[in-house]
Amino acid sequence: MIEVVIAAAVGAGTGVAGLVGYQRTRQINGKNQIERDLADAKTKASDIVLKAKDEALKIENERRKEWQKTENRLADRERTLDNKLEELDRRAEKLRTHEDEVDNLKNEIRDIRTRQQEKLEKIAGLKKKDAADKLMQMTERDIKQDLAGLVSKLQHDAMDDAEERAQMILVTAMERMSSEVTAERTVTAVKLTDDEMKGRIIGKEGRNIQALQRETGVDILVDDTPGMIVLSSFDPVRRQVARLSLEMLMKDGRIHPARIEEVVAKAKKQIDKEVRQAGEDAMRETGVVGIPKEMLLLLGELKFRTSFGQNVLKHSTEMAQIAGMIAEEIGADVRITKIATLLHDVGKAVTHKIEGKHHHIGAELARKYGMDERIVHAIEAHHDDIEATTPEAIIVRVCDAASAARPGARNVSAENFAERMRDLENVATSFEGIDKAYAISAGREVRVIVKPQSIDDLSAIKLARDIATKIESTMQYPGTIKVNVIRETRAIEFAK
Repeated sequence: MIEVVIAAAVGAGTGVAGLVGYQRTRQINGKNQIERDLADAKTKASDIVLKAKDEALKIENERRKEWQKTENRLADRERTLDNKLEELDRRAEKLRTHEDEVDNLKNEIRDIRTRQQEKLEKIAGLKKKDAADKLMQMTERDIKQDLAGLVSKLQHDAMDDAEERAQMILVTAMERMSSEVTAERTVTAVKLTDDEMKGRIIGKEGRNIQALQRETGVDILVDDTPGMIVLSSFDPVRRQVARLSLEMLMKDGRIHPARIEEVVAKAKKQIDKEVRQAGEDAMRETGVVGIPKEMLLLLGELKFRTSFGQNVLKHSTEMAQIAGMIAEEIGADVRITKIATLLHDVGKAVTHKIEGKHHHIGAELARKYGMDERIVHAIEAHHDDIEATTPEAIIVRVCDAASAARPGARNVSAENFAERMRDLENVATSFEGIDKAYAISAGREVRVIVKPQSIDDLSAIKLARDIATKIESTMQYPGTIKVNVIRETRAIEFAK
């Protein structure tokens, strides 16, 4: 048993010793392999470094060659610039020499001219300024007559051409525009169905008519016209409300203060709707868009206003259509022109509420509601107190005169017509040198006969312009007035 244990122990020791030897052998072999790999890596690294150095040397050589070329080019350019600078210096020196010579020549010429002028003044016995004045007077005397003829010819040619072209444009626009000739009038009277209705409208102790006047703000005159009730108010919209309320009350038959209040409220809504509809119809008829709602309502109110018997809304609509055609012909802004023309009299809708001239009020309203400044200017300048500075404003002014002056557009009494003729002649005769003045062609022309010994040809041209300017600034008239100044010189001699 003991021998067996010893033998096992001996065998185990031998195995351990063999295992230790094997591991030592593997370690030695691995170390050698690592050393060989390191040697190979060093060899490869050396090769890579050598190749990189070779490449760097090649690149450096190429760059040095390029730098050398660049230096050579810069050196050539520097030499060229130096040569040019030297050439410029030589030219500058020559120019300075020439300038000195020119200055010397100028001084010599100035001295010669001064000596010649002194000799001429001594010979003529006149100073330079006196001689120039005398020469100017002689020239002016010689060419005055020719200048008057030339000015007159040019003025007549320009007026003929402008008048012919303007007539063609206006006639073409009017031919394309078809409008009513007679104008509407605002209805201010309501016909009664019978005499009993008059008493019902007045009511017990006048309660009904007082309630109606209080609600509408209109004076109601019952006894002035038989079978009619006359409505009187400065506000045309109120008159329409009162007229519609009366018609509704007479048709319904129930007339008492409570019913009157209800009917007037209903009539106001209906008139407001009619006003809005009238503005929209006018805008649609003229083909314009972009008008503010507030301005559109004021435009609709013009349906109930008249000026010299001419319905203002119809007048504005007619003008807008004619103005659009004229603007298209002359190259103006058609949209601006049509909107300004349509709204040019919108201030008349509030003249009973706001003090001032209607064109100034209309311009302020347009400016208040943010409209284009060109539209504002055209509205404000369609009368003569403000100068029209844009083509659109001039078109509005021309169309306003054309629409108001066409036959049947306005109702003017004989007394007003005769007064306007007298005023026109008085304006003409207020100038000095006038012999006679006659207003003819229904006030479209004033013929002024001057005294030939007081007014020459040039003064006659100026006189015509002065008379026209005074007429524009002092009179109100439709259309245009032709000022015709006539100067006649009669030479009379007797043969004996």
